[in-house]
Amino acid sequence: MPGIQAVIFDIGNVLIEWQPERWYDARIGADRRKAMFAEVPLLAMNDRIDRGGDFLAEVRATAEAHPEWAAEIMHWHDSWIELAAPPIPHSLRLLQALKARGVPVFALTNFGAGPWQVAAPVYPFLGDFDRAFVSGHMGISKPEVEIYRRVEDESGLAPDALLFTDDRAENIAAAAARGWQTHHFDGPAGLARRLAAEGLIEESEAA
Repeated sequence: MPGIQAVIFDIGNVLIEWQPERWYDARIGADRRKAMFAEVPLLAMNDRIDRGGDFLAEVRATAEAHPEWAAEIMHWHDSWIELAAPPIPHSLRLLQALKARGVPVFALTNFGAGPWQVAAPVYPFLGDFDRAFVSGHMGISKPEVEIYRRVEDESGLAPDALLFTDDRAENIAAAAARGWQTHHFDGPAGLARRLAAEGLIEESEAA
C-alpha cells in the first residue's frame, strides 16, 4: 500500500460549522423551527442546491410553495453566511500544517455553487486547497459513486493514496468502498491524532 499522498477534507462540520437548526432556534425559537423543518422540505431544497440548482431560485420556489413560512425560508439564502458559521479553528490549523509540510490538500464537499460564491470571500481558506471538488460545480454529490471516481481520475492518485475525512458516515462508507483511507470526523482532536499517527504532521502541530 502506498503512503498517503493527499488529504481530502469535507467542509461542512469539518472546517466550518453547518448547523442551520441552531441559527433558526436563535432567530425564531426552537418550537417554531421544529415546526418549520417538519413542514418544509428544507434539506431536500438544500440537496438540490448542492447538486447545482440555482441558489436563489430554489429557495424562492420553496418559499412560494410554503407562504406561511416564506420569510423564514428566505433566510436560507439571505442569511446563509450566518448559517454557515463559524469556522473551526483547530481544523484550519491542521489544514495549514499539512500545507506547510507540502502535503496536497483537496476539498470534497456537498456545497452549492451559489453558496460557494458567497463563502469564498468570507472564508479565504477555501482558496487554499490544491483542488476543490465542489458538488454544485460538478452536478453530483456525495455519497454518489461518480463523485469519488472523478476525484480519483482528476487527481491521478490511487484510491489508497487518499485520506478522506467527513462527518457523515454514509460519505465515509462510500469512499472506503472504493479503497480510500478514511477518518470519520467527530472533532478536530481526533483528526489531529490520525494525521500525526500517519506521519503527515508532527505531534507538536496537532494541538
